Amino acid sequence: MNKLIIKNVEIVDFSNTLNGDVYIEDGIIKEIGIEINKDCEVIDGMGKTLMPGFIDLHAHFREPGFEYKEDIKSGSGAAAKGGYTSVVLMANTKPAISNKKDYDYVIQRGKEIGITNIHQCVTVTKDMKGSSTEHLDSMLNIEGLKFISEDGKGVMDSKIMIEAMNKAKKKNIVVISHAESHDLSSVDMRLAENTMTWRDITLAQHTGTRLHMAHVSTKEAMNHIIDGKKNGVNLTCEVTPHHIALNSKTKYRVNPPLREEEDRLALIEGIKSGYVDCIGTDHAPHSEEDKIGGAPGMIGLEFSFTICNTKLVEDKHITINQLSYLMSKGPAKIMDDNSRGSIAIGKIADLVLIDRNRKIKLNKESIVSKSKNSPLIGFEGFGQVAMTMKNGKIVYKEGEF
Repeated sequence: MNKLIIKNVEIVDFSNTLNGDVYIEDGIIKEIGIEINKDCEVIDGMGKTLMPGFIDLHAHFREPGFEYKEDIKSGSGAAAKGGYTSVVLMANTKPAISNKKDYDYVIQRGKEIGITNIHQCVTVTKDMKGSSTEHLDSMLNIEGLKFISEDGKGVMDSKIMIEAMNKAKKKNIVVISHAESHDLSSVDMRLAENTMTWRDITLAQHTGTRLHMAHVSTKEAMNHIIDGKKNGVNLTCEVTPHHIALNSKTKYRVNPPLREEEDRLALIEGIKSGYVDCIGTDHAPHSEEDKIGGAPGMIGLEFSFTICNTKLVEDKHITINQLSYLMSKGPAKIMDDNSRGSIAIGKIADLVLIDRNRKIKLNKESIVSKSKNSPLIGFEGFGQVAMTMKNGKIVYKEGEF
């Protein structure tokens, strides 16, 4: 029997803040109180904050096919260092995840490594070619599958998207939308996102499908989402840390692009108003050569809490409890996972211990990911992950795995 107490700690989740002890037994939170005494390992949390482990609905670990950028082991390490205990991986690998063999490979590899809970998306269209959803007839029956997505590309054919949405609805699977109209991308990337956001929300309203909008970046897209929610569409959305922290003055290629300051502020207003459901890192590792060649994207898992805590909580836009919702409870809710996302008796002990008041400078040398691509290197902010626990076991502690 594995037993552990975290003592003298500030306990924060989406609904409560209190000070005390948390007793964990066999990976489950068994007791929360003051001066809990057991014959077991004790971790002194004095001066630190215990939060539910973070959940990222949007990451790229590049395996299979692009292991020189990232693999499941290095990506899992980056996640744990950033306080993430669960990640959802996009399907645009090589091969794309369109069959059960490749899906099972990723899931099994994640279990073997054991650092974070791995969830794998399945492509919306077979091999991401945009023309067939036939593979979904079998793939949507996979136990534990939560999402389908064509992230990195998007589905251009509206009829195909309706077909996929109808199939997903029957199995209560969430469709993640990469909102970009390719025929407009070379004309205006803002228009490309806005028109596809409107289209996918309209199709979700028509089909009744659960739709999740990835990496929302413009004020117009946010307004479409707000309107959709007000009209009863089964709709959720995410915002990335980099779109919260940066604007177009930072010259760095990412898709969707870094937008204008008014867009950044509109995203923060969407968060404050409760229309944004979660933070999604869109962790997108690339080699230096790939970035020189124009590959869009940046890493995000290791920096996410520091950036969001600084730009949202320290800047007094939201409370730490609201940030816990965005990084833990909100994504758990979208995944229909009631066992994670909060700190309560009976919940799985996926937890993160944080020094919230510690000021740090993000540096390249400490990055765990294989790739180092981020314009946020050098960012100074508050909050550092000291320890990450998955199922009651320490998977990361002060630089060690």
